[in-house]
Amino acid sequence: MSIWWSLHLRREAASVPLARRLLLGTMETAGVDPDVSYELSVALTEACANAVEHGGGAGPRAPGGAYRVTAYLDGETCRIEVADSGPGFPGAGVPAVPAEEAEHGRGMRLIEELSDHVQFGNRSGRGGAVVSFDKILKWRDSPSLLMA
Repeated sequence: MSIWWSLHLRREAASVPLARRLLLGTMETAGVDPDVSYELSVALTEACANAVEHGGGAGPRAPGGAYRVTAYLDGETCRIEVADSGPGFPGAGVPAVPAEEAEHGRGMRLIEELSDHVQFGNRSGRGGAVVSFDKILKWRDSPSLLMA
């Protein structure tokens, strides 16, 4: 089974639960274990919150006032990518994940803890940050709607 979707969202707080609900609904329909779905939804929430906070100009209607969320469920893996149009990560594009005690950046650490593989980088050409992460899926005991 293969499912993918992509959202183009305004950089405003109300967009974050929309992306999370769509992911959870997709996972439930596909028959993904609820614990795995929850972990991925928390990681997605953190990535979206970072895009809303840091991903553009002075406000959601300023240039760079949108971000994109793409999710792929392919076989046994879910891959999620959140890309914004902001300044991107400083330096080489790979942020240093802060210590557990740090006041800022805990979202990046949480994404790393809840995923099997994470990449932080910058979009080439147009600018902006890209956070992509994936996780091996586990399935519910009961059959999914898509497999029936």
